[in-house]
Amino acid sequence: MLVDSHCHLDRLDLAPFENSFEKLLTATREAGVGHMLCVSIDLESYPAMLALVEGEPDISISVGVHPNDRDRQEPTPEQLAALAQHEKNVAIGETGLDYFRSEGDLDWQRERFRRHIAAAKLCEKPLIIHTRAAKADTIRIMREEGAESVGGVMHCFTEDWEMAKQALDLGFYISFSGIITFNSAADLREVAKKMPQDRLLIETDAPYLAPIPHRGKPNIPAYVEQVAEKIAALRNITRSEIEVITKDNFFRLFLPKKSAN
Repeated sequence: MLVDSHCHLDRLDLAPFENSFEKLLTATREAGVGHMLCVSIDLESYPAMLALVEGEPDISISVGVHPNDRDRQEPTPEQLAALAQHEKNVAIGETGLDYFRSEGDLDWQRERFRRHIAAAKLCEKPLIIHTRAAKADTIRIMREEGAESVGGVMHCFTEDWEMAKQALDLGFYISFSGIITFNSAADLREVAKKMPQDRLLIETDAPYLAPIPHRGKPNIPAYVEQVAEKIAALRNITRSEIEVITKDNFFRLFLPKKSAN
């Protein structure tokens, strides 16, 4: 089965599914997606996100505040750790640093990242890290705050092999999105080829970053299939092998009790 390790189900356009979340889920499951991780980006929408997926056993969630938007409720580590106690919650994030879309003095962004790492350590759950144009500071803060004690994933990875190696050394997984299919992503495809098999994940980041041949359209979790096929081709293995590898890696990282069973 396919696992979409990072999507935003509460932000999808349901118009193609007759405005029915259940019809979206049916189509997703029929496409072979057996599990999804619905990722939080702010505390304001977190209750509605949780309510949307609460009755779905094949959907897990995270809790966190995205690094880009300053005008959001700032969480404390204790608040995040408490919210993460919900049985569906498997991670803290997404969090991290984004210097591409944010400007000026970004101390607030770095402090938010540190609070998320502290929360992950409090609740002993992995981190979902977003990093863009902030390689050095992301790795530095991960090291300073002891992120290796909880681990996690560098989601929607777009950086170079040098950063990937540093994250791997800290015990993190690397997740690839539909960007891997873009013509401009030749360097990223080289990273995907070099990745150790036991640290590889795939995602859609839906509704964003739809892969080729859907680029420019709203993304959906079913399109994780194109990501799997691209990485399988890059690594010269079958799609079925990628499905097994990334499924096993996902459950080992986020749901180790289920993985053990």
